[in-house]
Amino acid sequence: MIVTLTANPSIDRTVVLDSELICGGVNRARASVSDPGGKGVNVARVLTEAGVQAMAVLPVSDGDPLLKALTARGVRHCAVPTDGLARTNITISEPGGTTTKINEPGATLTEATKTALFDTIVDLGRDATWVALSGSLPPGVPSHWYADLVRALRSTACKVAVDTSDAPLLALAASFPESAPDLIKPNSEELAQLTGADAGELERAARAGDPTAAVEASRILLARGVGAVLATLGSAGAVLVTDEGAWFASPPSIDAISTVGAGDSSLAGYILADIERCAPGDRIRRAVAYGTAATALPGTTLPTPDQTHPDAVTVRALDLPGPTSLPAQLSSLPSSTPFDTQTLS
Repeated sequence: MIVTLTANPSIDRTVVLDSELICGGVNRARASVSDPGGKGVNVARVLTEAGVQAMAVLPVSDGDPLLKALTARGVRHCAVPTDGLARTNITISEPGGTTTKINEPGATLTEATKTALFDTIVDLGRDATWVALSGSLPPGVPSHWYADLVRALRSTACKVAVDTSDAPLLALAASFPESAPDLIKPNSEELAQLTGADAGELERAARAGDPTAAVEASRILLARGVGAVLATLGSAGAVLVTDEGAWFASPPSIDAISTVGAGDSSLAGYILADIERCAPGDRIRRAVAYGTAATALPGTTLPTPDQTHPDAVTVRALDLPGPTSLPAQLSSLPSSTPFDTQTLS
């Protein structure tokens, strides 16, 4: 079983426009759709569509429309009681794949809800193959909460993946190696947050066929105790860096419609390949195939296995200098990186 945590779930409403968004003007929608959302919910939806047993854990009150939406899509879920309704996030989708997101903060979690949610994840983790901790944290939850969960899950046999950003990501990294997960899935901006790299340059270099900078940044995280880094680099593809080596995967050329859920689909694809005991090159191949498929679908639609095309993904094993070069890189990082815990005080 794969367990996903969505501490800040949502109803994701996507509005599709026929033309570019006019800020301050009247925009007419061609279509709109609402789906159960939140990054962990998205991962569980993709896994469920692939026929894998997944359990989405989330705080939600009785009668919340989110519960009905999850049931309608056949997603198994464990609802931890809380006050208030799930937030509504709005995505505005323009022709050409440009998306604008407006995310509500979410309902504040009480101490009782936080404790119950934490304990539920640890209990389920004892029988899980993977636990994926995904997305933002709602009001009332401290930024170090994911770090605390990773440490608690180390007493179980499951693997732990983390996909988050901003304060929760920085707090997680500040307590490496104690809170280092088996897998972390940053995008280029999040990898830059963690290592002091330039996000734009990471993607530009990868699009030019040279992912060296992304690999070197990822190896900084490995040196801090992370088991593997799956860094997604937008249309350039992704790199996977482990103690075994590094791989770069380039997606096929497609017409992007919406980037919503692409990172979550990539994480689900990676987990699917891992539970099938695939080699690292095939794990990143599946991850990029799923992420690419998601961008070719409208709104919050997530890919099914028959919509992915792993054979169209080009994977290259990278022969780059090994971890022995990392100490100098670490010592040259700017003091504002999260490894200087003073920045988080």
